[in-house]
Amino acid sequence: MFFDTIAAINKVVNDFVWGVPAMACIIGVGLLLSVRTGFLQIRKFPFALKTTIGRMFHKKEAADGAMTPFQAVCTALAGTVGTGNIAGVAGAIAIGGPGAVFWMWCSALLGMCTKFSEVTLAVRFRERSATGEWVGGPMYYIKNGLSKNWHWLAALYSLFGVLTVFGTGNATQVNTIVTAIDSALTAYGDFSKSMLSTVNLVAGVLVAMLVAMVLLGGIKRIGSVTEKLVPFMALFYVVLALGVVILNIRRFPAVLASIVGGAFDPRAFTGGAIGSVFLSMQKGVSRGIFSNEAGLGTGSIAHACADTRKPVKQGMFGIFEVFADTIVICTLTALVILCSGVPVNYGSAAGAELTIAGFTSTYGGWSSIFTAVALCCFAFSTIIGWGLYGSRCIEFLCKTDKVVRPFLVVYSFVAILGATVDLGLLWNIADTFNGLMSIPNLIALLLLSGTVVKLVKEFFEAES
Repeated sequence: MFFDTIAAINKVVNDFVWGVPAMACIIGVGLLLSVRTGFLQIRKFPFALKTTIGRMFHKKEAADGAMTPFQAVCTALAGTVGTGNIAGVAGAIAIGGPGAVFWMWCSALLGMCTKFSEVTLAVRFRERSATGEWVGGPMYYIKNGLSKNWHWLAALYSLFGVLTVFGTGNATQVNTIVTAIDSALTAYGDFSKSMLSTVNLVAGVLVAMLVAMVLLGGIKRIGSVTEKLVPFMALFYVVLALGVVILNIRRFPAVLASIVGGAFDPRAFTGGAIGSVFLSMQKGVSRGIFSNEAGLGTGSIAHACADTRKPVKQGMFGIFEVFADTIVICTLTALVILCSGVPVNYGSAAGAELTIAGFTSTYGGWSSIFTAVALCCFAFSTIIGWGLYGSRCIEFLCKTDKVVRPFLVVYSFVAILGATVDLGLLWNIADTFNGLMSIPNLIALLLLSGTVVKLVKEFFEAES
């Protein structure tokens, strides 16, 4: 009875946090920042690509207590490019129709400016920790950029951050890893349930040990792992997905028509199963926000660690990050589903199995192994990224770095629970806290929008 009450309360809060009011606020702040910067994400998009992709190939060592700008963006992408890119997009299409992809693009367009602003502010208002590492993010730009009257927002953001990392950042991701492993094993062998539970336990222990090894190695090791893992997994997935599109290229014009047309008339492309433009919009926008985390402020925590003296220049990585996560990877997932021609049961919930079906119908059953590998890489990278976010949040809350290592040990071993125990309610609550993180961050972005405009103006005046 008690747990039913908690679940009911959480559902009400979650529906609000990830519902229309919250999305309207995120879109509204993104639109305000876009207007005030003269739609910087469009005007300066070529410059953003030149600044980001161009710098990726510059090999340089970061100063002590910092990452290279490339390592910072890889760590941020590690936290955002996760299972949501595979499972979440499938769910958005199933519930909102192909038109949801169009609205996902729209949210990403505004999200580019939101994330640019978060990263710029994080670098501008960061500070050195007692150990000499750069620390920053929403809690620091609230603390150092706003008056003392607003400092409670920083504590609130950090509290929500600590409460959400164990579920959203760790356990649900590990659950995805073991699900992918189980699917691959059952597809190619006769495994009993008891054998699978042993496999899951072993997988959980291995993930816990690997996560601990990476996170306890400090900021340098985190940066070193993510700069190797993230480009590999992203390229691997992009090539695999592009192959599906190319092999089914004859369907591409019709798919594109269903995405654009379905945004305004879902009924015409879903056999009448989805008739609401609003539903299509809601699913597309929420998936875009949930995937690229623009408005949540989490990615800026990683960017604050970058060895750079120019906040706006690092902010360009925020534009690139949303572009890579949503416009490229999420779009390719959608095209895999729609171009492959696999049946979509519109109006019913769907997840990673729909995306996997898109790959296997094109390549054959063997591709499920590759999809499982991609899922494992995506999930592991997310665990690493969120481990950094959680450690920064608890360090800010406790005002000491002595809590960081014990926190990371506990965080690492939550992976074993995620692999072996069904803790559904707990993860739903973590999802709610994840959304609640956006509220203090959006208030800060609104209040500091003038600072963003000033920094942009000063940077481009100096560049010209």
